[in-house]
Amino acid sequence: MSDWTAFGRVDADGTVYVKTTEGERVVGSWQAGAPEEGLAHFARRFADLVTEVDLTEARLKSGAADAGHSLSTIRRIRATLPEANVVGDIDALAARLDKLATLAEEKAGEARAARDAARGEALARKTALVEEAEKLAAESTGWKTAGDRLKEILDEWKTIRGVDKKADGELWKRFAAARDGFTRRRGAHFASLDSQRKQAQTVKEELVAEAEKLQESTDWAATANQLKDLMTQWKAAPRASKEAEQKLWERFRGAQDAFFSRRSEVFSARDNEQRGNLERKQALLAEAEALDIDADPKGAQAKLREIQAQWHEAGRVPREAAAGLERRLRAIDDKVRDVMDSAWRRTTKEDNPLLAQMRAQVAEAEDRLARAQSAGDARRIKEAEQALTAKRQFLQLAEQAG
Repeated sequence: MSDWTAFGRVDADGTVYVKTTEGERVVGSWQAGAPEEGLAHFARRFADLVTEVDLTEARLKSGAADAGHSLSTIRRIRATLPEANVVGDIDALAARLDKLATLAEEKAGEARAARDAARGEALARKTALVEEAEKLAAESTGWKTAGDRLKEILDEWKTIRGVDKKADGELWKRFAAARDGFTRRRGAHFASLDSQRKQAQTVKEELVAEAEKLQESTDWAATANQLKDLMTQWKAAPRASKEAEQKLWERFRGAQDAFFSRRSEVFSARDNEQRGNLERKQALLAEAEALDIDADPKGAQAKLREIQAQWHEAGRVPREAAAGLERRLRAIDDKVRDVMDSAWRRTTKEDNPLLAQMRAQVAEAEDRLARAQSAGDARRIKEAEQALTAKRQFLQLAEQAG
C-alpha cells in the first residue's frame, strides 16, 4: 500500500490536514496519541476508499457487475471526495474515478443498447409467435398438428423475457384470442364431423342390409352386378366413426363373401360338369367322324341320328369349346346329307321306294272313291275326291322331281 500519510499533516493542537492541489483542508482532529498515529488512522480510511474503487473497477471491467450500478457507486465515491475525512492522494483518486465514470457510462450505454436490442428481439419473437398462432387459428385444418404447435408456441412464449409489460399484455391478448378461436373452430369441425359420421353410418347400414338380402340369391349375374354397385356406393359414402365403420365393413364384406363363395362353388361344380360333358361330346364326335359315309350312307345316317340324340342329352360344355364342336358335328351331318342326296338322285323312278309308296297311296284313294260312289254317299264321295286329287298332285310333283 502507498504511504498515503505523505498527503497530510497534524499541527501542534492535533488538527489533521490533507494536502490537495487546491491547498490544505481540515479532515479531523487527533488527540489520542502521537501525530503519526493520527495520520495513519486517516490514511487507512483513504485506503478503504481505494479498495472500494479497486473492486468497483475490477467488476466493471470483467462485466461481473451492472454498469449502471457501478456508475452509481463511482459517482457516490467521487461526490464524497471534496469533504472526505481521509488522508491520501485525493486528486489522483478523483481523476481515476472520473476515468472510471466515463468507462462506466460507455458500458452502461452498451448495456442499454443490448437491453433495447434484446427487448426488440423478444418483442419480434413474441409478435411472430402471435402471428403464427393467428394464422393457424384462421386457416389450419390439420387439427392435431396445429393444436400441438399452439402448445409449443405457449411453451416458447414462457421462455421469452424482456418485453415491456404493456406490449406483452397486448400480445398475450392476441395469442389467447387466437387459441380460443382455434379451439372453437376445431370444436365446430368435429361436431360437424360427428354429424356427418352419423349420417354416413345410416347410409352404410342401409347398404349392409341390401347386401345381406342378396347373399342367398342364386341369380348369379344380376346379383353380382348389384353387389358391385353397392360396393361403388360404399366407397363413395363418407366414413362413419372408426368403430362403427369397422363393424359395418365386416358385415358388408361378409355378405359379399358369402354370395361369391356360393357362386364360386356352383360355378366350380358347373365347370366340372361341363368338362365331363365336353369329354362325352368329344368321344361322340370321334365316333361320328369315324363313320364310313360313302360305303353305307343309310347306316351312317342312322348312326349319326343316334349320336345326335346322345349329343343333346350330354348337356352344355365350356363356352370356348362349344362352337368348334358344333361346327365339326354339322360338317359330318352336311356330308351325310350330300351323300344321301346323291344316292337319291341316282335312283330310277321304278326303283324309287318313295314313288312306289305314293303310287300305292293313289291306288288306295281311287278304291276309296269307288266304294263311296257305290254306296251313293255324297259326303264320302266329296272327301274321297279331295284326297285323291291331293295325292295325285304329290305323286306328279315327285315324279317330275325324280
